[in-house]
Amino acid sequence: MSDRIPVLLPYPFEGPFDYAVPLGAVAPPPGTLVQVPLGRREVLGIVWSRGQDSGPWPAELTTAGARPVSHNRLRPISAVIDAPPMPDDLRRFVDWLAAYTLTPPGLVMAMAMRTNAITPPPPLAGWALAEPWPETTRLTAQRARVREALAAGPLTTRGLAEAAGVGDGVIRGMGQAGLLRAVDLSTPAFTAPDPDHPGPVLSSEQRAAADELRAVRGFGVTLLEGVTGSGKTEVYFEAIAEALRQGRQALVLLPEIALSAQWLERFRQRFGVAPTVWHSDLGSRRRRIAWRAVADGSARVVVGARSALFLPFGELGLIVVDEEHETAFKQEEGVTYHARDMAVVRARLADIPIVLASATPSLETRANVEAGRYRHLRLARRHGGATLPEVAAIDMRAHPPERGAFLSPVLVDAVREHLGRGEQALLFLNRRGYAPLTLCRTCGHRIECPNCTAWLVEHRARARLACHHCGYSAPIPELCPSCGAAHSLTPIGPGVERITDEAAALFPQARRLVMASDTLVGPDAAARAAGAIAAREVDLVIGTQIVAKGWHFPHLTLVGVVDADLGLSGGDLRAAERTVQLLHQVAGRAGRAEAPGRVLLQSWMPEHPATVALVAGDLDGFMAREAAQRRPGHWPPYGRLAALIVSADAATDADAAARRLGQTAPKGDGIEVLGPAPAPLALLRGRHRRRLLLRTRRDIAVQPILRAWLAEAAIRGAARVDIDVDPVSFL
Repeated sequence: MSDRIPVLLPYPFEGPFDYAVPLGAVAPPPGTLVQVPLGRREVLGIVWSRGQDSGPWPAELTTAGARPVSHNRLRPISAVIDAPPMPDDLRRFVDWLAAYTLTPPGLVMAMAMRTNAITPPPPLAGWALAEPWPETTRLTAQRARVREALAAGPLTTRGLAEAAGVGDGVIRGMGQAGLLRAVDLSTPAFTAPDPDHPGPVLSSEQRAAADELRAVRGFGVTLLEGVTGSGKTEVYFEAIAEALRQGRQALVLLPEIALSAQWLERFRQRFGVAPTVWHSDLGSRRRRIAWRAVADGSARVVVGARSALFLPFGELGLIVVDEEHETAFKQEEGVTYHARDMAVVRARLADIPIVLASATPSLETRANVEAGRYRHLRLARRHGGATLPEVAAIDMRAHPPERGAFLSPVLVDAVREHLGRGEQALLFLNRRGYAPLTLCRTCGHRIECPNCTAWLVEHRARARLACHHCGYSAPIPELCPSCGAAHSLTPIGPGVERITDEAAALFPQARRLVMASDTLVGPDAAARAAGAIAAREVDLVIGTQIVAKGWHFPHLTLVGVVDADLGLSGGDLRAAERTVQLLHQVAGRAGRAEAPGRVLLQSWMPEHPATVALVAGDLDGFMAREAAQRRPGHWPPYGRLAALIVSADAATDADAAARRLGQTAPKGDGIEVLGPAPAPLALLRGRHRRRLLLRTRRDIAVQPILRAWLAEAAIRGAARVDIDVDPVSFL
């Protein structure tokens, strides 16, 4: 044996393991994919860098390597895999994210390695016409249809059978007869977007912002803020065009890639071709093709969900995070990280610009602008002469709905008025299903999930009760599970299904469409829905937060928010901020073309600061008041938070571990521990949960405190402790 090399494996170990390079072999460089023995198995890993610089970050955010092993105990690597290497900046990003989130680096690396994508896709077999056909060939009707179907080019067996209306056996028989020849239909190289393809004409305000984005060189964070409909997308497209002219790749992160249909069409109009798409709905073959195209540079622009941040870009020149305020960028399961914040880290390590775009920037981003860490560009006007919608609140105490209904007469009249003019209207309620609670009128029993501290939501279309946390579902019972009373169960409160039923009774002639995550499954369904609305095949849209995500419906002039108070209660410190952002975004769907827009907010407490700010259009003033409330207590973004979530199968084990963490909690100036206490979801997926919250001043790093705390507490046995640095959810 000769050299020793560190290899990081996709498992929860503390760091890389050392392996030996066989005598006479050349040591593979860092980033190389290798096969190595682990116990009695053979596994894949990445050759790592020993003590690599993690960038200009505090020393406490660097990961520790594994303990050294004597040379004579090292096992040799088994093979070097023929696959694109993991770039240096991506490996440093993995180390940084692992250290920041207190996650074993192998688990972070696993998100970037993606063994199911690394291996090349197998050849895709297809058929083409074999020319010429023998003169003695008998031309049956089926053979004629096959020949006609192949006139435009080769097809797979399944595709050809569907196009020609024949069975697979006919095609195989023609192949055996020499009438068809087998061909490889592997996807050709990606077509590069053309940065100089003629795009839409920008306004003077848009051109000025685009010029500033194009001028950025090296690392720099720019907040691109603009009112809804101001054309932020077209502005950052110009920054993408500049990256392409420089021979670099670009990455665009969207919070909901399944809702990207209109975005993709705008990209095609600007650059002439579609970008490379990356999300969880991709099939295995498309995923492999896209991954390798990113690695070899043939995929010049990638649009994807947060996982696209871990793709192996070799020439990354720009990152854009659209709708940067969206909480969907926070991954809550497995490795917990915020894709917006980690995108800034990746841009810093790669020394490239990053653009954060939003009509409602998060308070965290605003604070970075105020501190001078981020540049700020602002688009104050809607593009094309459209005006911002008029917003008004409906006081439900003065204008209540009819008994058993949820739409105020004021909103009902407004919908009739707009539909009567041939315009489109939207009813917005951020709650799926028919009703959030099922109650027994006889004994008061509320039907709960057996695995979670949550009520079961009625989905009447499926005749099921479902838990939106763990996925448990059951048929709607005929008798009360508690007292056995018949016909006593009643739905309490509205979901979009119930509002749809009410709308059907009120507006029977209106063509209706429901837009919710359980009715629009995947990008294709979302694209069809958007197309139907744009083509004016729909009069009334009833939707959840999906409809707030950047859609452009030029004929939609009225937005009615069924429950503007939803989300304002609870213990979440960002509850009011999120509600204002969401309702401001959904209000922005109205009046995006020539006809003016109107927004009506149904509220039982219209005097709430969030509702007052929405009516006044004073988003800046609302955020300033939010900031003033958070500064004194060192709440984010003016302090740091880390959540410790204790979970166990038995409540006693969870309580014991939480008590131990409470007894060993750190103390000091600027450090405070809240808890332990039962989590709001004290039972989730069958596990009992307790929470503690570490809060520090902004100048105090939480990672070394957490490491020392966990080491002293030494939680073992049945309980598990999960760490969430910079938590977004407090459930």
